[in-house]
Amino acid sequence: MAAKRLLSVDFEVFGRVQGVFFRKYTRLKAKELNLVGWVKNTKRNTVIGQMQGEPSGIDVMKEWLKTKGSPSSRIERCVFKNEMNITSLGFTAFEIRK
Repeated sequence: MAAKRLLSVDFEVFGRVQGVFFRKYTRLKAKELNLVGWVKNTKRNTVIGQMQGEPSGIDVMKEWLKTKGSPSSRIERCVFKNEMNITSLGFTAFEIRK
């Protein structure tokens, strides 16, 4: 049996994404999609993170980060970088970092 294909992607979300439970909703969505990684606020009033998992889940999460976010957020744009294939997950869960 072939190993599942796994991806790792870094992201940064711009807009009104702090103080609107963005990290909490991001973690909930990641769990729903069986993704692992982390999310945190920056001093630049953006939210950054890294997600790892199967391509199908990553694709759904990318769309969610670009267009939806938390109910009170206003996303201006989302930048994805360092997308790469990985052989194993580097995290066991999706966590909110301080």
